[in-house]
Amino acid sequence: MSDAELVLRSTRVITPEGTRAASVAVAAGKITAVLPYDAEVPPGARSEDFGDDVLLPGLVDTHVHVNDPGRAEWEGFRTATRAAAAGGITTLIDMPLNSLPPTTTVAGLRAKQDAARSEAHVDVGFWGGALPGNVEDLRPLHDAGVFGFKAFLSPSGVDEFPELDQEQLARSLTEIAGFGGLLIVHAEDPHHLAAAPQKGGRKYADFLASRPRGAEDTAIGNLVAQAGRLGARVHVLHLSSSDALPLIAAARADGVRLTVETCPHYLTLTAEEVPDGASEFKCCPPIREAANQDLLWQALADGTIDCVVTDHSPSTADLKTDDFATAWGGISGLQLSLSAVWTEARGRGHGLEDVVRWMSSRTAGLVGLGDRKGAVEAGRDADFAVLAPDETFTVDPAALQHRNRVTAYAGRTLSGVVKSTWLRGERIFAEGRFTEPTGRLLTRRP
Repeated sequence: MSDAELVLRSTRVITPEGTRAASVAVAAGKITAVLPYDAEVPPGARSEDFGDDVLLPGLVDTHVHVNDPGRAEWEGFRTATRAAAAGGITTLIDMPLNSLPPTTTVAGLRAKQDAARSEAHVDVGFWGGALPGNVEDLRPLHDAGVFGFKAFLSPSGVDEFPELDQEQLARSLTEIAGFGGLLIVHAEDPHHLAAAPQKGGRKYADFLASRPRGAEDTAIGNLVAQAGRLGARVHVLHLSSSDALPLIAAARADGVRLTVETCPHYLTLTAEEVPDGASEFKCCPPIREAANQDLLWQALADGTIDCVVTDHSPSTADLKTDDFATAWGGISGLQLSLSAVWTEARGRGHGLEDVVRWMSSRTAGLVGLGDRKGAVEAGRDADFAVLAPDETFTVDPAALQHRNRVTAYAGRTLSGVVKSTWLRGERIFAEGRFTEPTGRLLTRRP
């Protein structure tokens, strides 16, 4: 490590080979070596010893709605990426909707990049969108560097991003498969949703009944059938229905190129605890019952579910009314995701190595960043989070960095305090303070 500019030490460094005491050497923003803890620091190199705090790779969150430009009053790149940095997230991939224009054309992508360029505290990449009638835009977006394409199979909640029917899904999948791309899908079947009781009002039980598991199960079944027929690569977003797990496992056994994510709120919150009128808990698909949650955890443990991402989807506070039918559906979780998942994971017998696999290495691999992000290993970007896993804190909305400080986690006591966050070998967050934005805009490598 004679060329090292920085050496970071901890008695607990999470590496692909396991957790061990180590010194991590960094030069030119890259990890150059992972060495024994007592390795000599070269003359002139900076060094820092974190003691027993855990050094882990920065998290990679591949499902974030920043909403900028166009709805920046909901969320913006500066506030979203500050929240990410405070939560140990060093890379995020921004969703193509809730901004104006949506990222469904190259011009829309350029508008996103312009909005983010000087505002990002962490590295930011972008998804494109697949809409009815924009098949001709998909390859240009792919060539411009988006990491894949998002589609809805039921109404998205915003008029400028309509859903695909089955014929339109087949057209988009055919085009995307032709250039080896990835389609990521909000999978709820509109016919099941239309047939479900729609009472509205304050009762969470009524809202839950309006988004039945069968809507997810049917939509995933249709997606699997199309992907298998066309040889396409697909990813199921924010799985909440445990009833779909056998179908997912069977599809993979049949060779369908299918990956699946779930979210912290499905793993840590339950329908039984949601107060009536508390629409900070509203999301689509919804938070379901505790027994359903147990099965999601089992699926994470056995690999049926690949990864955990936030689906950070904020809005202004006035849109979070006490009527579940009309309130905006979205959970704001960027800053708290690591602590929330770790709190529940440790109680279920999982270790931080599991959390890193679900929230960093597999998410990096999903979007083709597995050679740059997601591991403390020579050759990767020197992106780190330093976590005190046994320290606890109580969630105070006033301490959150995202623009509208509405959270379903308010008042909850969580384990795992992020002490500092590092991007390419530079500390970008520590003790509640941030550096100026230094995040880079990422594009998919050819």
